[in-house]
Amino acid sequence: MVSSRALSSTGAGSSRGVLRRASGASVVAGRAGSAIKQPTRLRPHRAYVRDNKTEQTDGDSDDQGVWLNGNGNNGNGNGVLSSSGVTDEAMAAKSQVAFEELQSFLKRQGARGASSKDVLSRIQSPVEGEMQQQTDGLRNIVGERHPLLSAASEHLFQAGGKRVRPLIAILVAKATRKLYGLADVTSEHIRLAMITEMIHTASLVHDDVLDDCELRRGNSTVHSLYGTRVAVLAGDFLFAQSSWFLANLNNLEVIKLISQVIADFADGEIAQASSLFDVDITVEKYLDKSFYKTASLIAASCRSAAVFSDCTEGEKSLMYDYGCNLGLAFQIVDDILDFTQTEEELGKPQGQDLASGNITAPAILVLEQSPRLRELLKEDRLQSEGSLQEAMDLVFQKGGIEKAKDLARHHGDLALRSLDVLPECEEKESLQLMVEYVLERIS
Repeated sequence: MVSSRALSSTGAGSSRGVLRRASGASVVAGRAGSAIKQPTRLRPHRAYVRDNKTEQTDGDSDDQGVWLNGNGNNGNGNGVLSSSGVTDEAMAAKSQVAFEELQSFLKRQGARGASSKDVLSRIQSPVEGEMQQQTDGLRNIVGERHPLLSAASEHLFQAGGKRVRPLIAILVAKATRKLYGLADVTSEHIRLAMITEMIHTASLVHDDVLDDCELRRGNSTVHSLYGTRVAVLAGDFLFAQSSWFLANLNNLEVIKLISQVIADFADGEIAQASSLFDVDITVEKYLDKSFYKTASLIAASCRSAAVFSDCTEGEKSLMYDYGCNLGLAFQIVDDILDFTQTEEELGKPQGQDLASGNITAPAILVLEQSPRLRELLKEDRLQSEGSLQEAMDLVFQKGGIEKAKDLARHHGDLALRSLDVLPECEEKESLQLMVEYVLERIS
C-alpha cells in the first residue's frame, strides 16, 4: 500500500497526487512513484506521503523534517524512517530545530496548565456562531421518517462529542476567506462542517460494531443499546444522509474529495484487520492505516473548506497538508493514550488495542529491540495469563511511549508549518492551538 505511494520527484501525477511543502514551494508526486534512493549503508525505505488532489509541478524538496526511528536516531530528512542506527548529524540538527520550534510555540501560547476543555473553548471562540449553526443543522438532519434510526442518531449527536472535525473545517473556512478580505463563511462551509460530522459519526457506529465496543466516550454505544442490526443501519443512514447533502453542494472537486474519505474508511478497516498481531508491520504501513482511519477526513474537509473559499491550488494543498498531519498526530496520540490512561479516563479497558492485536506506534517503534515482545504478540497472541501487562511493560521499558510522542510532535510541527500561508487572525491562532490541544494530552 505504501509502496504505491512512494515519493518520486519525476513520477507522473494522478488525479490524487500528493503534495509536499518546503521553503514555500510545493512538490507533487504521483501514486506510482518509485522509492527514494537511500545511502548504500541504509536499508531501503519508502517515504510516507499522502494523497492530495493537485496538479503536478516540477522539482523536489528536502525541508520535510525527520522522524525518529525505533532506535531513537533520525531519518534521512525526507520523512523516511531508518532503523539502521546510523546517525546523520545534519539531519539530527534539523530535527532538533523543528522540535524546539514546536516547543517554543507551545510555551508562547501559555495554555499548558489549562484543561483540554479550556483550550477547546479558546479554539472555538472565533467561530461560536458558525458552530451553533452546524449543531442546529445536525439536529434537523435525521428527520422523522424512521423513529428508531432517528433516536439512534440523536443519541450519537448527544453522546459528548467535542465536534472537533467540523470545528477545524469552519476555522479553515474563515481563515482562508480572510486571505481575500472576506469575514464571513458561506452556507456551503456550514453544510460541509455538518457533512464532516455526519461521516465521522457514522464511521464510529460501524467501528463500534466491528470492535464489539460497549462504551464510546464513556457512554453506551448504539450497538449496545439497540443491537447490531440497528447500529449498522444507523451508520448507513448517516452515510446516506451525508452523501445527499454532499451531492447538493454542487461542487465536483469537493464531492470527489469527501467521497474518497468513505472509501478510505473501508481501506483502513481492512488494513487493520489484515495486520492483527503482525509483528513485521512498519511505521509506514501504520501511518498509511492511520491516514485512512483518521487523517483522511480531516485533510479532505480542510481542503474542501479552502475550495469554497476560492483559494489557489497552493493554498488548498497546504490546508490539506495541515489536516493530514494534524490527523496523523491525533491518531498517534490516541494510540499512546491506550497505553498510558486508565480505563476510567479512556472509557474502555486499558491496552484494548494491543489486546485485540492492533499493534500501534508505541509497540511498533520498539519491536526490533524486544524479542520477547515479538514472541508475546506473534506466538502467544497475548492469550496467556499476564501476557498483556508484560507486553505493555516492555513497551514502556524500551521507550516506545517517548518515541511515539516524538512522532506525534513531528507531525504536529508539520501541521503548524502549513499554516504559514494564512493571514494573522484569530482563526489562524485557533488552528495553531488545535495542534496544542492534540499534543497537550501527552504532555
